[in-house]
Formats: sequence, C-alpha cells, structure tokens
Amino acid sequence: MPEDSMTITGVIPPMITPFTQDGGLDLKAHVANISRWNKTGLRGYLVLGSNSEAVYLNEREKLSLIEQTRENASSNHLILAGTGMESTRETIHLTKEAAKAGAHAALIITPAFYQAQMKDEAQARHFQAIADASPIPTLMYNVTKYTGINLSPRVVEVLSQHPNIIGMKDSSGSIPQLIQYQKAAAKGFNLLVGTASAWYPALTLGVTGAIMALANCAPEECVRVQQWFNEGRTTEAEALYRRLFPANQAVTATYGIAGLKYACTLRGYEGGFVRSPLPELNGPQPAEVKDILKEAGLLR
Repeated sequence: MPEDSMTITGVIPPMITPFTQDGGLDLKAHVANISRWNKTGLRGYLVLGSNSEAVYLNEREKLSLIEQTRENASSNHLILAGTGMESTRETIHLTKEAAKAGAHAALIITPAFYQAQMKDEAQARHFQAIADASPIPTLMYNVTKYTGINLSPRVVEVLSQHPNIIGMKDSSGSIPQLIQYQKAAAKGFNLLVGTASAWYPALTLGVTGAIMALANCAPEECVRVQQWFNEGRTTEAEALYRRLFPANQAVTATYGIAGLKYACTLRGYEGGFVRSPLPELNGPQPAEVKDILKEAGLLR
C-alpha cells in the first residue's frame, strides 16, 4: 500500500465498467481507460463502486477488475475495492479475496435489503465484524439514494474509533450532514465526499478527498478544483466547480450510468455499454448529454 494512503487526499473515480454490446466484461477497454487516467493526477481508483455496476457483476468478474486495475495503475495510486454484500459473512469473504487480488483498502456499502431492521446497532455490528476480520483497512459507504439507509453521526462516531475503519464515503451531498460527521468522527478519520456537487463546499470545510462519478469523464477538471483551492486560487476553483456542476447532475441524477458512460466516450475514454437491465440512452438523450458537456467546457 502507498505509504501515505491512510490519509486519503485527492480525487478518486468510482470506475465505470465497460461492457460489450452483448453484456460481456470488456477488460481490454478497462485497461485502456486506466492507461489514460494514470496521466490525469487522480489519487487512485475505486473498483466496484455504484457507478461500476458492481451489483451486476459475479465474483470472478469483480476480482478480475481488481487484478487488472492493480496491475495497470501507477505505483503511487491507491486501489479501493467495493466489497460490500448484504451479509456480513459474504462481505468478509469478498474483502479477503479483494485483498489477495491487490486492493489496498475496501469500501463497504451499508446492507439495506432488510431496511427496517438495519438500525444503528445492526450497522455497527456489521462494520465492526468486517473490520476485525479484514486484512486491509476498510471504509464505510453511505449512499442513501440507493440503499434507503443513512448512517447517523452517532454510529459514525462509534465506528470511526475502530483502528481498521479508516474512513467513509458520504454520497448524500448534504453539507449539514457532512459537518455533523466531521464533529462526530475521530481524529484522522478520512471523510470523503461522494459527489462532485459537494466538492468545492467540502473543500472549504476541510475535506481533502473525494470519490465521484464525474472524475471518470472529467478527471483533470475535478483535480484542478482542489489544486486551485489549495493554491489559494479560490475564485477560479469555485468558478470551475460551478461550470462543472450541470455536467455532474447529468451523469449522475439525470441520465445515470448510461449518461456517464456516454460522456466518457465523448471525451475519448472507452465507455462501452451498460449491462442489462440498465437502459441505454435513447432518442434525444445523447445529444442532450453532448450539449451539457459543451456548456461545461468539456467538449469543443
């Protein structure tokens, strides 16, 4: 693991997973994307995030993606793997396999199928058991829009004290909640913003790391927001953030993963197809995404 990886600073994309038209995993395209991303100033990569269509992948595909990412990433890149499953037992199993495949740390999504029973106590037991058994550091993943679960500041306070739980990705986009998490978390805990829509405000609050979908198709620009902010060029950083904001909305909420992949294709990456049952863009949608990228200065 890179020496400074316990402190996660910088931009990490939840990597898209390219598929062929018939739904096959396209590892050649995946490697081609890594080759380009390696030159963009990214801090590392998240394999098997929500934007990776991880829920549609079998275990062998997941481990192949981790292996190929580790083999082709630059030596200074941090490799995170999304290993969360619905059961604690299966999450521990996949986390151990991900470590063997080369992941430096694991990002664990909140279990949510039995939502009514997944209160703070159940979540705390789940994450603590995984952290106890994991050979690599773990981070929590709070993504309420998909799970219907929102980790409370109280449970974050408890879990942040575990020596093998080093951080959390919060994709809620809520700045008030981010502040609550900061107050609750133990010193040195990596609180990562999970969407580009909150990137600049988060920087002003002292957050130094992000895992965000937009970094797939606009990595240099996402990195530049932080670079300019750190250099004291805050007016320019905020202006760039505001310019990117509609593009982020397009590739997350409005058009989803198909929109994100198309945006990647437009910018020279290997977007590939989505895996069924996700729908591809249709009708006027490709033209709409293209216009949004042009408006954001991401296309000529």
